[in-house]
Amino acid sequence: MKTPKRIEPLVDEGLVDEVVRQLMSGKEATVYVVRCGDDVRCAKVYKDAQQRNFRQAAVYREGRKTRNSREARARGKGTKYGRKMEEEAWQSAEVDALFRLAAAGVRVPHPHICFEGVLIMELVTDAAGNAAPRLNDVELSEALALEYHAMLLEQVVLMLRAGVIHGDLSEYNILVGAEGPVIIDLPQAVDAAGNSEAPALLERDVTNLRDYFSRFAPSLAGTEYGKEIWALYQAGSLLPGAVLSGQVVEDRRIADPNAVLRELQLAQKERQDEAAKAREEQE
Repeated sequence: MKTPKRIEPLVDEGLVDEVVRQLMSGKEATVYVVRCGDDVRCAKVYKDAQQRNFRQAAVYREGRKTRNSREARARGKGTKYGRKMEEEAWQSAEVDALFRLAAAGVRVPHPHICFEGVLIMELVTDAAGNAAPRLNDVELSEALALEYHAMLLEQVVLMLRAGVIHGDLSEYNILVGAEGPVIIDLPQAVDAAGNSEAPALLERDVTNLRDYFSRFAPSLAGTEYGKEIWALYQAGSLLPGAVLSGQVVEDRRIADPNAVLRELQLAQKERQDEAAKAREEQE
């Protein structure tokens, strides 16, 4: 097929030898099957902001680092330069997340390079060697739904241990490869430690999985794996292979107002002591 204009620079640089076909077109990018030497890979061509349906909500951008103060100011003011930086940051977020997660053993496409707004990465294939279908296009038995759900929860745990939350996980951005589910589409991935909405985003991802798989495995309905995973993460107890129950026991203990008051008084005394110490050092 004719080489798309956005991929031409990669052909000129010898990074892509041939564009085989278009694989899919989504809300944020168009994906092509390409040949790179002896390897068949995929090229994700990001759409311009004006063409995308997905909005870069502030909830996803919170906690992301900027390279310098100029970039931060420009992105905040929405200047032409700022919009360009915003686009680059949006694309690099996926590249960074893919490298980070692949290193952590998460089942994501192996990234190779991102050049001129085009991400070259592994082509996920099924057992027959064809491009892997999306989860929503696969017919599931109850047993297979339970198996895939368990596998994906394990991936969510691995992602969180690596400090990453997908933020938009559903049956539409999971491929079913030869060895099971593979998670894709990560430009909106958030830093678990740097985003105040991290608990809600994690819970939504896990709830999306529950709601989808419970269509085939009704026993999953009503489970609360998201809350359980986050509670273990906060407690520092989210270990590899952690056994999850899907149930969360709410703390119904009545708070002791005297104990709360003592904690507040202690915190106030500590601040006063620190202020006094600072004054002494200044004198």
